[in-house]
Amino acid sequence: MSSTKNISRTRAQESSAAIERLYITMRHLFNRGFYKPMGVSGETLREALLQLRPEIYGSIADEKAELNGLLYVIERLPIGIEECRFVNLTSDEGYSKSHFQTIVPPKRRRNCYRIDEEQMNVDITRGRSDIYDILTHLTFIFIESHKIRTRVLIDESGEVTRDWQKLEQVILQNKKLNLVEREIAISHVSNILGRTFAEVTDIYDSFGNANVPDRFLHVVYWLGKLAIDEALGGPKRTITFSPILRERLGHHIHGEIWADNIKAVLKQNGLLERPIHIISANMHSVMNSIFAPHVLKAKYKDTSDFTIYEELSKSGNTDRDKVEKFALKNGMIAMPDASGTNIDVQIFDSAKIDFSKSAFPSAQLAEDKPVIIVMDYAFGEQAYETIDELLKPYKEDAAKTLLNVASVSIMGKAGILEGNKGDIMIPSAHINEGTGDNYPFENELNAEMFDGGGIPVYSGSMVTVLGTSLQNKDLLKFFHESTWGVIGLEMEGAYYQKAIQSASKIRKSINPDVKVRYAYYASDNPLETGSTLASGGLGTTGVKPTYLITIKILEQLFNCK
Repeated sequence: MSSTKNISRTRAQESSAAIERLYITMRHLFNRGFYKPMGVSGETLREALLQLRPEIYGSIADEKAELNGLLYVIERLPIGIEECRFVNLTSDEGYSKSHFQTIVPPKRRRNCYRIDEEQMNVDITRGRSDIYDILTHLTFIFIESHKIRTRVLIDESGEVTRDWQKLEQVILQNKKLNLVEREIAISHVSNILGRTFAEVTDIYDSFGNANVPDRFLHVVYWLGKLAIDEALGGPKRTITFSPILRERLGHHIHGEIWADNIKAVLKQNGLLERPIHIISANMHSVMNSIFAPHVLKAKYKDTSDFTIYEELSKSGNTDRDKVEKFALKNGMIAMPDASGTNIDVQIFDSAKIDFSKSAFPSAQLAEDKPVIIVMDYAFGEQAYETIDELLKPYKEDAAKTLLNVASVSIMGKAGILEGNKGDIMIPSAHINEGTGDNYPFENELNAEMFDGGGIPVYSGSMVTVLGTSLQNKDLLKFFHESTWGVIGLEMEGAYYQKAIQSASKIRKSINPDVKVRYAYYASDNPLETGSTLASGGLGTTGVKPTYLITIKILEQLFNCK
C-alpha cells in the first residue's frame, strides 16, 4: 500500500514539474517574441504537455488521435486557424476598425482576424492566462498534427498513403458532401486518425455547422498538410508576440479603462458614494432572479421560479428580452464592454426597484440603498487586473473618492473533486497552484444555507489552477487526498482574493471589513473519465445551482428575513 502511495505521489510531483516547465517556457518564449512550435523551442512545450497528459486532452500521449480534446480546443480557437502557418498574438492594436472581419471562437471570447491565407492574428486583452490558454491549445493541435503526419507520410520523398490522397481529393473539390461521399471520406479519415469509423461518425457533426457541415475533414487535412510540408523542408509554422503586446502585458491597461468607465457611470447617476456590492456572475442570473418571476408570472402560472429560470436559459427564448426591458426601467443600467476586457457589466440601483414587483418582497434595505455591480466572468489572472482597478478610488482632476465597497461576491462554475456535475462548492480558502500563496477568508456563505435546495453541497479549500488544460488526474488527486483537502478547482479565486486583501488590508482604499462570498457549481469532475470539460457542457443541469447561489447572495444583500 505504501509503495502505491509513493508511485502516486511521484506521478503528482512529475505533473507539478511539467506544469512549472510549461509555465516558465511560455513566459520565456513570450519575452523572446517568437518561436517555432515544431522546432527546438516548441519541443519543450510539447514534451512537458505530453508528460503532464492533461485529463481534458484524453489520449494525447497515444498514437491515435484524441477526438474530444480536439473538439474542445477547436471550439476555443478561431475558425480557420488550422490553415495558418503564422499565428500572431497582439494587443488591441486597431484591427477592429479595419476591413478585417472579426472572428470570435464559439466557446472563448477573444477577437481574432484572418490577415491573409497564412496568418491569423489573435487579440490578447485578458492577461497572461489568455496566453497560457492559447499556447497550450496550440501545442495540443501541433502534437495531433504530428501524429497525422507520422501516419500518412510514407517516406522523405513526399509519398503519402492512399487514405491521405483520397482525403486531399475531397478537400480540393470544395463541395458539400452527400451521405455516401461523407461516409467514404470518414472511412479514410478514421484510418488516418487511428480511430474507428463509429468514433469519427459520432463526433463528426459537432465540428461543423450549417454553413460548413464537413469542417471536421478540413481540420484534419490542414493540420496534417502543414505538418507534412514542414517535414519535407517547407516553411515552418511560427507563433509571434507583437511588440505592443509585450510592452503592454501586465500593465492593467484594459482593466483600468474598464474600471474607470464603471466609476464614471456611477458618478453620472449619483451612485458613487452609496454602499456598493460587487458580484462576479453571468449577465442573466441576477437580473432574472430579481425580476423574472414577476414579469413572467402570468405566462408561467403554477410553476416554480426555477422552472422559469430554466425556460429562460433555453436558446432562442424571447422572454429574456421582456425581463431585460423591465429591468432597464426599474433600476438596471447595462454597460456592454468598450474596454477590450470582454467583461460586460450591469449596475442595479436598489432605490429604483419596487420590491413588491420582485422576487424579494421581504427586502429590508437600510436608508442608504445599496448599489449592485454585476460583472461578467473574468478569465484567470484577469480577475486580479479588473477587481484591483475597480477597488481603487475614483479620480476626477485632483479629487479622489473612495468607493464604499460593502461586499464582493464571486459566483462561478468550477471543477469538483468529490461529487458530480451540478453540485455546489463553498470554499474556505483558495490555494494558488504552483506558488506558496494561499488565501484563507471568512465566507459569508455556508453549506447550511443551501439545506433543502436538493443539491449536494461541499465545503473546503479550492485550488486556483493556471489553466483548464494545465492539470491532470494524478495532481488533482494529490490536492484532494493530501492534507490540503481540496474540494474543487477554478481559475480566478486566488486572484480575486489577492486584489480584495490588497485593497482592504494594505492600500486601505476600501473598508477593511469588506464581506466576501464565494460559491461555485460543478461544471465537471476531472477525476472521473467522461466527466471532464471535453465531454460536453452541463445543459440545464447548471441552471438550478446557478440561481440557487445567486438567490442566496441577493437575500443577504437585500436583508431578506
